[in-house]
Amino acid sequence: MQSVDVYELTGKSKFNRFHGLILFWCVLILIIDGYDLAVVGAALPAIMDDMGVDPTSAGIMAGSALFGTMLGAMFLGTLADRIGRPKMIAICVALFSLFTAASGLTSDPVSFSVTRFIAGLGIGGVLPVMTAQMSEFSPAKLRARLVTLVFAGYSVGGILVALTGKQLIESHGWQSVFYMAGLPVLLIPFILKSMPESMTFLLKKNRQQELRTIVQKIEPQLTISQQTVFVGLDATATKQDTPVRNLFREGRGFSTVMIWTAFITGLFMVYALNSWLTKLMAMAGFSLGSALNFVIVFNIGAIVGAVGGGWLSDRLNIKHVLVVFYLIGAVALTVLGFTRSTGLLFLMVFIVGASTLGTQLLAYAYAGDFYPLSIRSTGVGFASGVGRVGAIIAPILIGWLVSLALPLEQNFMAIAVAGVLGAVAVTFVNQTRSDSARVKAATALAN
Repeated sequence: MQSVDVYELTGKSKFNRFHGLILFWCVLILIIDGYDLAVVGAALPAIMDDMGVDPTSAGIMAGSALFGTMLGAMFLGTLADRIGRPKMIAICVALFSLFTAASGLTSDPVSFSVTRFIAGLGIGGVLPVMTAQMSEFSPAKLRARLVTLVFAGYSVGGILVALTGKQLIESHGWQSVFYMAGLPVLLIPFILKSMPESMTFLLKKNRQQELRTIVQKIEPQLTISQQTVFVGLDATATKQDTPVRNLFREGRGFSTVMIWTAFITGLFMVYALNSWLTKLMAMAGFSLGSALNFVIVFNIGAIVGAVGGGWLSDRLNIKHVLVVFYLIGAVALTVLGFTRSTGLLFLMVFIVGASTLGTQLLAYAYAGDFYPLSIRSTGVGFASGVGRVGAIIAPILIGWLVSLALPLEQNFMAIAVAGVLGAVAVTFVNQTRSDSARVKAATALAN
């Protein structure tokens, strides 16, 4: 009886149309996800004027979605390992599309916050599932690049917000950019039809025929018969009854806490800028259109940082690359606060985007690299979920600092401190406990 290790097969495979289909869906869904999350930052000045709220209250309104993303990432990401990823992706798309659109129908801070919280559940839930999905099906030599390319879609969503915001907010009101977010719900039937199920999930359920279909798409030249049995290396799958506890088993406990800490600091930087960059640039004397241009440059920088970081990570040690990115982010934010030339401001915003949002996108790839396949959605989900503590605190804290009318540079320096803490946290992660190190060691022994 022939047996085929599906993880080993996937790792050695070459990128083909099947991988391209998964990449397409993952990028598209992250573009939509990025739009739905960034839309508040672009519309925040108009929302504040329309609803008559102060900066601190506006920070709480922006943070409501982030509280939802925390719970969504932790619990929906974990649930995906139990009910299957395509179903969970469909649920998340429905949540963030419908309830972001519903936010445009609100007229007071409370109802706005409630709808944003529910949308946040889907926004947060889809991130770890996309990470796990792309990571599981990627060829080993391309894994970091493909995962960071997926998360670059998140920045494309932010750019779309800025572009549509410039056209729509001034002519049709802030509500219009929220209504746009309802359209992706139409994609759900196509997602369910074409997105493959996790191989780990199929192995647990012993659904061999579905595995046979997927394997044939991954490696069309492979000869398999009805007697072929598909297996996996991941011993953690036998303990899947306690997926969260598995994050702390086999020497992963301290490193898990450090990864969570890195996510807290990384997401603090990202959401401080997502929520307040437009307002901070407006405070520096720029018009709404000019301030939104900075948002576009910020997200372009994030794409370059994520893709470039993924390219470096496939060639160098991903942990070392991530540490350097955190430190560059801290330096760039500090310099940004003291920059007055418009041309230099655009350059610094580009570097800040590459080294803050770009760094966080790389951190998702790092977490996906660290945890075994059977708990990858759970591992990335809890890192993302716990990290939302930083995301929730950021808009409120920066909103409070804005209300104090401090010099502009002090706002950016406060954000920069998080970059230093993130670099320290990643430094303390024990890379020998990562799944990629385990696979390399097993391969070396086999040879």
